Amino acid sequence: MDIVKYLIKNDFCSSAETVEIINPYKQEVVKKVYKSSVDDINTSLDYLTEIFYLYKNLPVYAKSEFLERITNKFIQKKEFLANLLTLETGKPIKLSRIEIDRAIFTFRTGVEESRRLDGEIIDLDQLKGSERKKGIIKRFPVGVILAITPWNFPVNLVAHKLSPALASGNVVLLKPASASLCCGIEIVKIIKESADEMKFGFCPVNVVTNSGSEIEQFVSDARVKMVSFTGSPAVGWNLKKKLNMQKISLELGGNAGVIVDETADINIAAPKIAAGAFSHAGQSCISVQRVFVHKSLLNGFRKFLLEETNKIKYGNPFEEDILTGPMINEKEAERIQSWVEDASGKGAEILTGGKREGAVYQPTVLFNAPRNCDVNSKEVFAPLLTLTEFDDFKTAVEEINNSDFGLQAGVFTNNLANVMYAFENIETGGVVINDVSTYRMDSMPYGGVKNSGIGKEGIKYAIEEMTERKILVLEI
Repeated sequence: MDIVKYLIKNDFCSSAETVEIINPYKQEVVKKVYKSSVDDINTSLDYLTEIFYLYKNLPVYAKSEFLERITNKFIQKKEFLANLLTLETGKPIKLSRIEIDRAIFTFRTGVEESRRLDGEIIDLDQLKGSERKKGIIKRFPVGVILAITPWNFPVNLVAHKLSPALASGNVVLLKPASASLCCGIEIVKIIKESADEMKFGFCPVNVVTNSGSEIEQFVSDARVKMVSFTGSPAVGWNLKKKLNMQKISLELGGNAGVIVDETADINIAAPKIAAGAFSHAGQSCISVQRVFVHKSLLNGFRKFLLEETNKIKYGNPFEEDILTGPMINEKEAERIQSWVEDASGKGAEILTGGKREGAVYQPTVLFNAPRNCDVNSKEVFAPLLTLTEFDDFKTAVEEINNSDFGLQAGVFTNNLANVMYAFENIETGGVVINDVSTYRMDSMPYGGVKNSGIGKEGIKYAIEEMTERKILVLEI
């Protein structure tokens, strides 16, 4: 088995220590990666600080062409990347292909946004003494961005860090999740190939394979100007405490809620909710977790939801018809099994599922789980949803808000008043009407409130996070 190298400065490097990547379905080592050192991080930060000035001063057309080349290489390597993604993380192959398509879109959008970084001209003659003064406002890149990414979307969430960073003239030190190191390294290989073809003489992205605790030592380093993190709330908020003067963007967890009111079409709602809860074994921050259904629709909706759930194929992620693959490891599957047993012991009814085989956990629906059970109050990150009835829409909104999280919510309704009430009152970063919380278009602003994080992703909006406004005051 060839050992995969990491990239420091403009060269791929090896070391005396390796990291093993274990496929969660087969429970066997499928890749080995050289482990980078603390010295490698220091070397990379010095290098990126130096070449930042070269990269940010490239003309717009060069950055745009660079991102275009990256996009085209993704298209050429689509099937290879999809198979690697499934091999490392156990994501079902058809969902891996969708993720690569989304990453292609994310980089292509970066091409477009690199050409239209906006600015402003404002009149400053608003008080006596400021006659003839105008302001020109422009956005400037912040510098070296430390990007820390998770394993559940190991290609597209890396793209969401790199595309806006490169489009806006920043440079990046990437630290992929330990379970999906090869996906992150392959993306950086594509970036280096593109930089070499452009004859830059440098690579604006480096990738390290250190442990999380080792990379944490550098979040307050003066060479790092911004930290962009996607992962668990515990890790994310701890990183924020360690910052010095760095900017930070945190995309953290959720226990997303969906409301189905009395005007909803359950023929539309039930299939979307089942797919939104159980795709990729529910391992998404916006996976459907808590479902609230109006009492007048409960019996019909429950019947239809169980039919849709029982249609879902689960198991070997390399089979084309599988929607629910393994969880990232057997320990996580054991965790959710214990949470379900706890909820059942407290009165929840297991309508379907509730069984485990290795790291594969069956799509599971619980009815009337108490509010304070882990399956409701925490992020399950598993193929499980809870079903609860309500009789007043405002009460359902209160139930959605009864959470430490606030990433996205879904509402199925044909009542315009309920649409507007939900938009005004649900405490999340996004409200999705007649679709599930799991919906995301990669160009839209995406990010949560409360324990779900701070800042926004989506290429245009991430660029705002990764740049600073500067004003030029002119007297003319």
